[in-house]
Amino acid sequence: MRVRLVVTFVVVALISAVTATALAYRDARTAVLQRTQNAAVNDLRERVGVVAADVDLPPDERTLARFASKVSEGIGARIVVVRYQDLSATSDTLAETEGRITAELRAAVRAGSGARFQRVEWRGEPYLVVGLPVTYADGDRRTSGLEVFAITALRAERDDTAALLDSVRAGIVPVVVLAAVLALLAAGTVLRPVRKLGRATRELATGDLGSRVAVRGHDELADLARTFNETADALQASDAELRAQEAKARRFVADVSHELRTPLAAMTMVATVLEEDADQLPPDAARAARTVGAETARLSRLVDDLMEISRFDAKAVRLNASVTDLADTVRASLALRGWTDRVTAELREGVRAVVDRRRVDVIVANLVGNALRHGAPPVTVTLAVDDGGEWVVLEVADHGPGLAPEARERVFDRFYKADAARTRSTDTGTDTGDRADSGDSGDSGGQGSGLGMAIALENARLHGGTIEVGQQPLGGAVFTLRLPLRTGEEGE
Repeated sequence: MRVRLVVTFVVVALISAVTATALAYRDARTAVLQRTQNAAVNDLRERVGVVAADVDLPPDERTLARFASKVSEGIGARIVVVRYQDLSATSDTLAETEGRITAELRAAVRAGSGARFQRVEWRGEPYLVVGLPVTYADGDRRTSGLEVFAITALRAERDDTAALLDSVRAGIVPVVVLAAVLALLAAGTVLRPVRKLGRATRELATGDLGSRVAVRGHDELADLARTFNETADALQASDAELRAQEAKARRFVADVSHELRTPLAAMTMVATVLEEDADQLPPDAARAARTVGAETARLSRLVDDLMEISRFDAKAVRLNASVTDLADTVRASLALRGWTDRVTAELREGVRAVVDRRRVDVIVANLVGNALRHGAPPVTVTLAVDDGGEWVVLEVADHGPGLAPEARERVFDRFYKADAARTRSTDTGTDTGDRADSGDSGDSGGQGSGLGMAIALENARLHGGTIEVGQQPLGGAVFTLRLPLRTGEEGE
């Protein structure tokens, strides 16, 4: 902006200077020529009036020459040409006049009753030629046939106007320099608060809500700075309020989850006893006992997930990392949940990385459990290393209906379920909706908590990795876990 402002100032100053120079040159040249022209016409008219009284008509060539000499002497020794019908005489017999007195001017003098003039260029030099018909002095204003022409050199006038033009041109340079200096000063005055405002805006955008701009003056920039400060104050107040509310919500969730664990433990124990004795109960009671057991287990998982999310929000989660064989970890995760026969595993052997084995197990359980619960067989788990050798890549794919684009964008959101119209069977409590919610670990067949995929992503990020979701060409969703391939003894 500084460059544009300076260039604009300089261009405007240059245009103004050139325009002023052109106008000054035109007006000066016109004034000089007009003054010379008027003087030449008046001098010739007065001198001819004085000398013509002694000329007898019709004149001979000698009379014309004497007449021309007298007129020339009275008007500053200019070249004078006198014509009468076919006779002509010149005050300077050596001067060439034919090229300077044009036929057009002769015709105008012969046809008119007053003075005529014409500026001509002859051999590179400017001249003013004034023509005047001589009239009788008896008052009838008839022309006598005498025609007088005076040739005046305009070299001095040309040099004067050229000198004026040179002086004006020389003044353009300091004008442009002055304009550039003024532009720099103006740019500094105008852009300095703009730069400060821009710096404060960038600081605000990076999270520094305490960034403010000093307000100076009462112009538009001061109003803009004042508005920025007011906006920043409001944003800081809103942020503080939101942070306070968020902290309260986290504490509430953590407290509720913690308080629920004790009664849930008792409920789980009772539900386990009831499920063990369900075969000895009447059918309705047995079905109710199994439903209570399943729902209690789901509630217990939900509480555990809420506790885990609360720890992530509080940034109280730490990695217990060690060098781990990832293929063994994936196989163990599948075997622990009885998924070995339901999942096709294509695992590259010997892939060792520094990870938290328990958290990798949570990620695998959520991704595979989600595919089994909402996808269609075959479900495949593939472990590999990228071409650069810097990332471990774990893909979990199924052949179900896949995810809609809007669901892929939100699948890692907490409590998000792709099918908002999910219902639960009144008799079995199973999920009758289709693909897919945010999942939770395990394949119970029940409705997921909607926190599993969010927890999986948080665990991946804790390792410095990520999880991406996509669509297979022939249908089905594919989740890709990418973890940095750290092979040294590292921990966080």
